[in-house]
Amino acid sequence: MLKKKTQKEEILKYFESGGVLTPIDALRRFGCFRLAAIVFDLKKEGHDIKTRLEYSGGKKFAKYKLNHKTTLF
Repeated sequence: MLKKKTQKEEILKYFESGGVLTPIDALRRFGCFRLAAIVFDLKKEGHDIKTRLEYSGGKKFAKYKLNHKTTLF
């Protein structure tokens, strides 16, 4: 029987593939309501995840991306 991946494992794999996530993207893609908590845990584990604040329609939200040394946000 295969073990189902956790949300944290799925999100890390997505980041490693070059993906960028906002909280609404994480909810839609992974059913994750607490992206900031997962990002916090991944950072504690040593992953270099960058946070960028975005503004749209008068709302502020975070956008997260794994820092690959050769790519820009």
